Amino acid sequence: MASVADKLTGGAAPVQPRTFPWATVVWFAALLIAANFPILERLVSQWAHDEDVSHGFFVPLVSGFIVWQRREQILALKMKPAWWGIAVIAWGAAQGYLGTLAAELFLQRTSVLVVLVGLLLLTGGTPLVRALAFPLALLLFMIPIPGVIYNQITFPLQLFASSVAETSLSLLGIPVLRDGNILELASQKLDVAEACSGIRSLLSLTFLSLVYAYFFDKRVWMRWALLGFTVPIAILANSFRVTITGILSEIDTDLARGFFHTLEGWVVFLIAGALLIVVHACIHRIGRLWAKAGGRA
Repeated sequence: MASVADKLTGGAAPVQPRTFPWATVVWFAALLIAANFPILERLVSQWAHDEDVSHGFFVPLVSGFIVWQRREQILALKMKPAWWGIAVIAWGAAQGYLGTLAAELFLQRTSVLVVLVGLLLLTGGTPLVRALAFPLALLLFMIPIPGVIYNQITFPLQLFASSVAETSLSLLGIPVLRDGNILELASQKLDVAEACSGIRSLLSLTFLSLVYAYFFDKRVWMRWALLGFTVPIAILANSFRVTITGILSEIDTDLARGFFHTLEGWVVFLIAGALLIVVHACIHRIGRLWAKAGGRA
């Protein structure tokens, strides 16, 4: 006599839920790390010693957490291994080799991500890569931008921050003379160096904006909107930081260096993050008013 369960399922065997393939993930992760250990070791060392890219420690952790959140969706996918993933792996390996020969760190480091995409294609196909597109894109933020591009960005930012600080200090009645990226005050000379260009807060805030939009607003267009506002917010926040440094240096020159200067940078970054949240709230509010106006029409 058939059981009630058999009658309900038409006699078919119950579908066993798929479990997370821990063994496969650990194996391929270990293989990827071992094959690229010299590249990854130098990358981690730069995170530890270069404050401009210190946020790199958090990038793989956040990316991994997003993947873990999506594990149910990933396990429900119909995997279609793509053999052309081997070609992508070969491309990544060749890129890493060329980067090593040319001593080009950016090529070496991005080759690891290319190989990772190739492995995902080989094991799960395009459905898997599509499901992991966002966390994979976030991994780009753990790789420092090429030196040529870095230098092209930092100097204009230095000049802009210096110019805004000069105008602001003059309006506040503080005598200041600007020579390029150097501000001459009555108390001392302030050199708006590369570290004060704002590139650090720009990179960190850009990463933060994408992560914030992902967790607090599922609309994809909102991620792009916040990303667009991140650039002016980071640049203006850094200009504000240089201005505050000039004001504090007139009170006490020690306030413009050392611990106080570092603390000031953290406070300004938190203010920039708060501004990002305010912008998100404003866009959300405007969107709701627009929708209501459209509904009444």
